[in-house]
Amino acid sequence: MSALDTLLATIPSSPSSGVKALAKLGFAAIGVVYVLMGVLALLAAVAEQRGAQHADREEAVRHLQQVPGGSVLLGLIALGLLGYILWRFVQALLDTEGKGSSLKGLSFRFWYVCSGLFYSGLAIYAAKLALRGHADEDDDTLTTLAAKILSWPGGDWLLIVAGVVTIFIGLYQGYRAFSGRLESDVSARRLSATQSRLVYRAAQVGVTARGIVVGIIGYFFVQAGQQSRAGAVGNTDEAFDFLAAMGQPALAAVAVGLIAYGLYSLVHARYPLLRGL
Repeated sequence: MSALDTLLATIPSSPSSGVKALAKLGFAAIGVVYVLMGVLALLAAVAEQRGAQHADREEAVRHLQQVPGGSVLLGLIALGLLGYILWRFVQALLDTEGKGSSLKGLSFRFWYVCSGLFYSGLAIYAAKLALRGHADEDDDTLTTLAAKILSWPGGDWLLIVAGVVTIFIGLYQGYRAFSGRLESDVSARRLSATQSRLVYRAAQVGVTARGIVVGIIGYFFVQAGQQSRAGAVGNTDEAFDFLAAMGQPALAAVAVGLIAYGLYSLVHARYPLLRGL
């Protein structure tokens, strides 16, 4: 047994019921955010609003302020996203998915951590809206980060590498969608055969759409590195601009996919099939 295996063996083998409940709330929170984001992008596409400038995750969360009990709902979203982040760390540390400590297994477990941290900024944003009623705009976060990287020796190449890796992650999402791997994410024991097929198709469409958006963001990083220009990077908002420039049908298709991903996440919250949940 390796030293790493010995260390991991000292960690409890299963998460607490509290962590499990937070994880399920996290999937629900992500589902709500993606449904809202997809609806906003779809409305922009239908109305032929070039660029869908207000369809990113933060704007989706801000729309929750306008519903009755919005602050409470935002607090639940923030708590849910925190729960999702915590669950991803539990997956990595406790190896609830049985990936092991090989190089491939550790890569998957590292990805769980990265996947959780991906929502950390949104969790903080939702918490600020819930507690203060407003939050500072962080639209230039990626640009600031890119500018800092470009100031390093070989920074342009680092941005290109980061972009290529991000594009690969987007492509991998498409591979996951059509390789049968999604079947192990949702428990079908309490679903009919028809419901199971619908959930699986929604997962395929949704994961593919999310992969497209991630791939476009990776392309922005490559462009920023090639041009040595931090302003060339972009987030989800700019990715929608890119899709809109390709034509409203392209934006509408991805928007519908993001809605499907949100619905899939909501089903995932209700019927998870994660080892340890």
